[in-house]
Amino acid sequence: MSAGLEVADVFRRHGDAYRRAHDSHLSRLERRVMSAIELCRTAALGGHVEACADCGLIRCAYNSCRNRHCPKCQGQARAEWLAARQAELLPVPYFHVVFTLPAPLAEIAFQNKETVYAILFRSAAETLRTIAADPRHLGAEIGLLAVLHTWGQNLHHHPHVHCVVPGGGPSLDGTRWIACRPGFFLPVRVLSRLFRRLFLDELRAAFEAGELRFFGELAGLAEPTAFARHLDGLRQVEWVVYAKPPFGGPKQVLAYLSRYTHRVAIANSRLVSLTDTAVAFRWKILWGGG
Repeated sequence: MSAGLEVADVFRRHGDAYRRAHDSHLSRLERRVMSAIELCRTAALGGHVEACADCGLIRCAYNSCRNRHCPKCQGQARAEWLAARQAELLPVPYFHVVFTLPAPLAEIAFQNKETVYAILFRSAAETLRTIAADPRHLGAEIGLLAVLHTWGQNLHHHPHVHCVVPGGGPSLDGTRWIACRPGFFLPVRVLSRLFRRLFLDELRAAFEAGELRFFGELAGLAEPTAFARHLDGLRQVEWVVYAKPPFGGPKQVLAYLSRYTHRVAIANSRLVSLTDTAVAFRWKILWGGG
C-alpha cells in the first residue's frame, strides 16, 4: 500500500478529467464535495496558529474543509457524535438488523433518491415496530436507531438501512419491561415479508401520486401497466433482512453505529495505489449489508 495516499490525491490527479467526462451527470453538490476534498488542509483554505500554553510550542496548520464526505474530517465529528449519544442507550443487549433493497429497486432508487430512501426508512421502522408489538413475537414498544447506506464495500450502488435495536421494550400497556429471548430478537422471515409489503405499497402510492421519475433504460416504467408488472415480479422474490447477534452493551453499540454514521464512501486507509490510468483499493464482501 502506498504510504500517505489519499482520496484527495486521486481527485487532484484525475478530478478535472472526470468532471469533463461526466459533465452532464454531476450535480453542483457533487462538484462541491470534490472541490472540498481536494482543498482540505491546503493553503487554499487558509490556516491558523496553535500554541501550547504549557511548553510554548507553536504550530501552524491549514484549515479543514469540514465536509461530511471528506475522509480527513470525520474523526472529530465521530467523537462528538459518540459523546452526544451516550445518554440515549439503555443497559440492555442490542441487535443489528439490516434491510436491503433488491437490485431492481436499487435502480429505481438511484433515479429517485429522496422519495425512495424516505420510503425505505419508514418501511424498515414500521416493520420492526409492528412485529415487535405483536404479542406472538415480543409484545413490546421498541425504539431504534437507523442509518442509511447507499453503497457497498466495492462502491457499487447498494441501498440498505442499518438498524440498531434494543433487545426489548416497554409492554404495550406501559407497566413493565419485556425482554426478548437470549440471542434471538424477531424472526427475519416475518420481518422480510412485512417489509416487502409495506415498501411496495408505499412505492405504488408514490408512483400514483406522480412522485417517481424514470430515465434511460428505466423509461418504460413510467407506463402504469409496466410499473405494475415490475412490482408484481418483486412480490414473488424473497427480500433480504439480516439480523446479527446482540452486542455486548451500549459502549459497543455506539462504537459500531458511529462507524456507519460517519463513514465516508472510501477511507484513505483502503487505497493501495494510484497511476495515470487506475486507482486500486481494498474491499471485502460483507453478507447481509455492507
